[in-house]
Amino acid sequence: MVEALRRGERVELRGFGAFSVKLRGPRQGRNPRTGAVVAVAKKAIPFFKTGKKMRTRLNREAVPVD
Repeated sequence: MVEALRRGERVELRGFGAFSVKLRGPRQGRNPRTGAVVAVAKKAIPFFKTGKKMRTRLNREAVPVD
C-alpha cells in the first residue's frame, strides 16, 4: 500500500474508502517554544476519503437498546 502511494497511485478498499496522497508545498512555520521562523520543507500527506457505503452505515439512525 505504501509503495503504491509513493508512486502516486490511489488505493481503494471497496466498501471502506480510498487512500491518496496530497502534496503540501514548502512554507514558513514557527517554533512554538521560541517563536523563531523555521523553513518547513515540502511533503506528501496521506489523505483518506470514506466510501459511500461506509458513510451510509455510519450515519444511519442508531437503534435504541433497552
